[in-house]
Parts: sequence; C-alpha cells; structure tokens
Amino acid sequence: MDSLLILTVFIVIFSLLFDFINGFHDTANTIATSVSTRALKPKAAIMLAASMNFIGALTFTGVAQTIGKGIVDPFQIKNGSVIVLAALITAIIWNLITWFFGIPSSSSHAIIGALAGAGISALGFGGINYHGFIGIIEALIISPIVALAGGFIMMTIFSIVFKNISLSKGNQGFRMFQVFTAALQSFTHGTNDAQKAMGIITLALVAGQYQSTMDIPMWVRLASAFAMAFGTSIGGWKIIKTVGGKIMKIKPVNGAAADLTSAVIIFGFTALHLPVSSTHVISSSIMGVGSAQRVKNVNWGVAINIVITWVITLPITAILAAIIYKILAIFV
Repeated sequence: MDSLLILTVFIVIFSLLFDFINGFHDTANTIATSVSTRALKPKAAIMLAASMNFIGALTFTGVAQTIGKGIVDPFQIKNGSVIVLAALITAIIWNLITWFFGIPSSSSHAIIGALAGAGISALGFGGINYHGFIGIIEALIISPIVALAGGFIMMTIFSIVFKNISLSKGNQGFRMFQVFTAALQSFTHGTNDAQKAMGIITLALVAGQYQSTMDIPMWVRLASAFAMAFGTSIGGWKIIKTVGGKIMKIKPVNGAAADLTSAVIIFGFTALHLPVSSTHVISSSIMGVGSAQRVKNVNWGVAINIVITWVITLPITAILAAIIYKILAIFV
C-alpha cells in the first residue's frame, strides 16, 4: 500500500470522525429549544434529530462541491492530501475544545478556516481560490444577520396571529408544532453540515487522483450521513444547556418561531449551494425571537461570548492548521 493511499485512508477516517463530532456538537442546536420547552423528551429528540440528519445528508450534494473546490483547487494543488489532513485535525481539535466548555461554536467556521490556513501554509496566498472563499465567508457572515432579523419578524408575526389564544392552549399547540420544527431543523442541518465532510473526502480523492471529478460518490454520501447521524445520537448536553436556556428563557412559542426561522434560512442557503453555520443561524434566530418581545429578554452576556467565539474561530483554526501542516509536511 503506497503512502498516498494510506494518507487518503486516514483522511477518510478523520473526515468521518469530524462528521461524527459535528453530529454531537451541533445536535444540541437543532433540538435545544424543543428539549428546553419539554416539547420532546431528550432521548426522543436525539433519535428524531439523528434520523432526520441522516435523511437530509443524503438529499443534497451542492454544498459538498462548494467546500471541495471553493477554497483550494483540487485539480491544481500539490500536497493536497496533507493540506486536507491538517485541516481536519485542526477542526476536530477546535470542536472538542469548544464542546468541552459548552460553547456553541461553528464547525463550519472551523473547517473552512482550517482549510484556508493549511492551504496558505502549503501554497502561499496565491494558492487560495479567493472568489470561492470570499463567497463562502459572505454566506457565513450574512446568514446569522438574516437569522436575527428573521427571528424578530417571525416572532412578531406569531404574536399578532396568536394574540387571542389562551396561554395553556397556545403552549400545548406550539409544543406539538415544535416536534415538526425540530424534525425540519434537523433535516436542514443534514442538508448543509454533513455536506462538509463529503466535500473534504471528495477533495482528497481528487487530490490523490483517485477520481477526476468533484461528483460525490454514493459511498461517501452514505458514510458521511451515517457518521453524522451516529454522532447526533450521542447528543451534546453542555451545548443544549447554553442554546436552550442561557441565551434566553424559551417558551414553546419562542422555540417554534426560532426553529422555523432557522430551518428556512439553512435550507435556503443549501439550495444556493452555500455552507452556513447551523450554530450561528439557530443562536441568532433565538436572539431575534427574544428581541421581538423584549430586548432585555436576551442574555446579551452569553450572546456576546458566543459571537466572540464565532469571530475568533476562523483566525485561530487558520493559524493552527498552518502550524499542523508544517509539522505533517516534515514527516509525510
């Protein structure tokens, strides 16, 4: 077995590990509101999220192709396999650190920043596909802003439409509705987040000359979908506590409005083949929903900490990936 094949096998393993970690790291975001409002019991919520993530991951491949060729050109790069491996190791390390501290950071930011950092370390600044990279960054920046505004608008609409419904009846109805929105949100999470591992594996296959196009093989789609679903089934309770209760006190109507908003936005960007951070979108939707009722309802201290993590993830993972690439390049 030659060294390139061994390296490619390692990349596939680390990609699926990243997807697995992404599953239990980001599951919390998709089910946090439904668990906190008791619309779903924790185990039922996790099983629902796992199954819908799996279905969503198998449904689309556009985001995977964007990740695979939007940052570095797989048909032009040298040492492409080492670049990909360095990026994966970096993203996994960052995800585990933020998960340990219960910080809902972005797996998307981590892998994108890491790919850029490793690519620059290997190829210089001229080796980055700036057109694709800027487009990805724009999507990551715009999506939480849209989610914040969308959550505000959705909650305002809900407040007007359901203002005459009694509290007890309204809570019961919105808890039932949250089962649907939790499923929808988990499905859209699969359509976007699982695509990142698919794109990375395909990037490695092209860089290693094991295939000549960026078409996503079926075995890659199935393996990535299963890895994310399995990770989702593990759950991420620390992040559930942050997203589901520390940003604001969530009632069933708030949870339904936030879930529906984030699901629509994530799916919209998936249709455009653009990767977004489900963490950013869901957290921003919750902030928007809270602001629609009363700005003071939102715990802005926690929100600011989340935003700081969003901001620092890209540069930290880029720097770390650049260092890891240099280390790997010595031995590979």
